[in-house]
Amino acid sequence: MRNGIRTALIASTAVAAALSLTVITPALAGTTTPARAAGGTSHDVTAAPPASEGDPRSVTGRVADFYGSYIDSVYDNEDPAAGANAQALRTFYLSAAARKAVAAYEAKEHADGILFAQNVPVKWKVTYTGSGAGHATSLVTLTWSDGANPEVTQIKVQSDLKTRRITALSPAG
Repeated sequence: MRNGIRTALIASTAVAAALSLTVITPALAGTTTPARAAGGTSHDVTAAPPASEGDPRSVTGRVADFYGSYIDSVYDNEDPAAGANAQALRTFYLSAAARKAVAAYEAKEHADGILFAQNVPVKWKVTYTGSGAGHATSLVTLTWSDGANPEVTQIKVQSDLKTRRITALSPAG
């Protein structure tokens, strides 16, 4: 008799654990189920970001990697490691001449010389615009707010095709 009760308890525990996993697993993976609004329509509560990929040989990809990582670091400015990380990213991705130009801009304008602003954008996009004479150019579009008419600025970024380092940055337009 005791074996039957023990088996039933183990089986019910296993079923409860399996049911819990079906609820927890999507949350851990970052997926959500569309929620029903008051009117009964379905909408995605948290939209999944598009898939990302990269290639370390792509100069434009490296500009995108730099801006994504740099913005993450300055956005998380309360993290003690964020400032050191932003500085390390500058050292790794920018040429010495570009770092010198950024420092001069920052001293003169009292603003971030990578973003050409005093605040942090909420979105960014990098587009290849051409190449020649050993350099590639990219256009970085920074979005500063959400909504129907977000504020947007652009930065022209020049990179050396051989070293893949950023050699110049300037506000576009």
